[in-house]
Amino acid sequence: MTQLFLGLGSNIEPQRYLPLGLAELESLLGPLRLSPVYEGAAIGFNGAPFWNLVVEASTSLSVGELQVALRTIEYAHGRPQNASRNSPRSLDIDILIYGELSGVVDGVVLPRGEILENAFVLRPLAELAPDDRHPVNGRTYSDLWNAYDAAAQPLQAVALEV
Repeated sequence: MTQLFLGLGSNIEPQRYLPLGLAELESLLGPLRLSPVYEGAAIGFNGAPFWNLVVEASTSLSVGELQVALRTIEYAHGRPQNASRNSPRSLDIDILIYGELSGVVDGVVLPRGEILENAFVLRPLAELAPDDRHPVNGRTYSDLWNAYDAAAQPLQAVALEV
């Protein structure tokens, strides 16, 4: 089994779609550990704020198999198959970390670059796995978050009923 971290986000009815996505992920992967949920501004386009969290799980699926399963969950919950990268989402699920893999694996870039770029990924990851280390630069997620300019992308904790 491989430890993995997924990023989940929604800016279309997040109180509805995030719990639905989490239920499907639990059916697919088994027990999940969840970070706190944060609301932050849409990045790269004008839109409603996103709710984001990070999920830890384990899987025996390959990266490619997991990616296909995640897209299936997204499509089942309203994601258009032709959605552009920077657009509103009912449910967005990204593979952030898959074990110690790095590079392009089955078409997926690992670890996901947004870990180091966006507060909505790094902060919940640092809270969920503070002592885990980034597979490429070796720094702990808590150290990365402490060095991050949190004022550049303000986040607000929100309550999600799952």
